[in-house]
Amino acid sequence: MPLAHKICEFYKLFHKCLILFPKHEKYTLGQKIENTILEALELILSASYAVSVYKKDILRKANNKIDLLKYLVRLAQETESVKPKNYLTLEQAILEIGKMIGGWRRYLK
Repeated sequence: MPLAHKICEFYKLFHKCLILFPKHEKYTLGQKIENTILEALELILSASYAVSVYKKDILRKANNKIDLLKYLVRLAQETESVKPKNYLTLEQAILEIGKMIGGWRRYLK
């Protein structure tokens, strides 16, 4: 499934950034971002196996997680926990994931 693969790739990108997080941010903001990525992956995998009636709701929840990720990653950049170059890479990946979810949601309507 391309979307699940894309989220896994995003997790790997973020994990490389998390290693460079300041210690005081690693276990707060960094952990929250990591958990949100994994929750989004879980929702996407659930949607791929769900009956059509439930897919829309699951994808809406996954989209909400991606929106939250956008804010959390931006917050990490503003607190200088993520370098600007890494932020741009992460943000681009988040936008691509969001577009993929949006396309899936439109397909179901």
